[in-house]
Amino acid sequence: MTASDSQQLIAQACARLGIDALNAMQQATIETCRTAHDVILLAPTGSGKTLAYLIPLFTRITPQASHTQAVVITPTRELAQQVEQVARTISSGYRIVCCYGGHSFRDEARSLETQPDVILGTPGRLLDHVQRGRLSLDKVDTLILDEFDKSLELGFHNEMRTLIRSMQGLQMRILTSATDLTEIPDFVAMPQATRLYYIDNSRKTEQKQQLTLYHVASPEKDKLDTLYELLSRIDDAPTLIFCNQRESVDRVADYLRRRRVVCATFHGGMEQADRERSLCRFRNRSANICVATDLAARGLDIANVGHVIHYHLPLDVEAYTHRNGRTARMNAGGTAYLIVAPHEELPLYIDDIHYLRLDTEPHTPATPAMETLHFAAGKREKLSKGDILGFLTRMCELQATEVGLIEVKDHYSYAAVARNHVGNILDKAKVEKIKGHRIKVSRAF
Repeated sequence: MTASDSQQLIAQACARLGIDALNAMQQATIETCRTAHDVILLAPTGSGKTLAYLIPLFTRITPQASHTQAVVITPTRELAQQVEQVARTISSGYRIVCCYGGHSFRDEARSLETQPDVILGTPGRLLDHVQRGRLSLDKVDTLILDEFDKSLELGFHNEMRTLIRSMQGLQMRILTSATDLTEIPDFVAMPQATRLYYIDNSRKTEQKQQLTLYHVASPEKDKLDTLYELLSRIDDAPTLIFCNQRESVDRVADYLRRRRVVCATFHGGMEQADRERSLCRFRNRSANICVATDLAARGLDIANVGHVIHYHLPLDVEAYTHRNGRTARMNAGGTAYLIVAPHEELPLYIDDIHYLRLDTEPHTPATPAMETLHFAAGKREKLSKGDILGFLTRMCELQATEVGLIEVKDHYSYAAVARNHVGNILDKAKVEKIKGHRIKVSRAF
């Protein structure tokens, strides 16, 4: 691809993603990849690393080749899905397949009957396809190790080592990380890599200035009542509540639901479909609150989070930083609250904190205006966003403002709709067809 073709791809990507121009980090990464064979990109979560490496990737490969040309390895399923979405948005004509645990293995195997141009996914699932002979990586030209520090943290050393060793024709490696990497394992084979460093103190200072931090004292070791009191005194902006264990996430969510607070949950012990549903409800504002482990602290596309609540104190400074990084992003302000029990002390790395007294007039946390509906059909059944929107606006007579985010998965879809119209929509779905078929529609809790 020529330089003019590259500029055309950049212009196309910006237009399709709705951004005015690439940021400095993205421009520097693209320019560096024109000459460097191996690049290490160190930049914070939410800074746009995905687009920074996808432009060079699509600059290097040819559409509809007979073999897989590029591999993107991500630590989590959700990040793999997000990268796939961006890749499909900015490009056309390439065969892209996304593989991850919890996804239909049969569907993935069927997609791999013709080798994709780009394959992306989690280490374990990619290796499974390689070992079963469904995927050949011996002619791969470009390898992306996205959020590599998180992959190491999750213990994917052996899987990544085996995958990389199967790529004998590599010409370019791009490694991204949200934290500074002092040592990179030998199996990555990047001793002469060019480093691009965008984790700087000025950005940390800027984030710190945008973030307001509060200490909330809990009179008891059990913090549930204090959490509810806090939620009753802050506004209804999207709120992430962080716990240190999966069991605690479920316990906190059960307590809030008993208090009639609508909330979603997110942790590694949930089935993939349940995790997707929770993220969808939080993104589309049919659940203003999400209770999660640190799995939600990075690598997820969650915009406009107004509040972060540390129900449990973070285990280390990195967890603290990534949790807080969910809010006060993109020049917006945000707040973080640490609920502290009598037996707890704040870690030394936490400073510049205000003490918040819960003595203002409380209010009942608001029920979201939107609710999420589940449609029992998706991409594989040829259902599109337009089909769902048409059903909701024409047959159910909703206004455009009464329909929110629509997400179409492989075999099911989600749509946010005005809560007061849900009963009518469910009744209509029992008698009306969508794209010529009767599709089951239900509430997505």
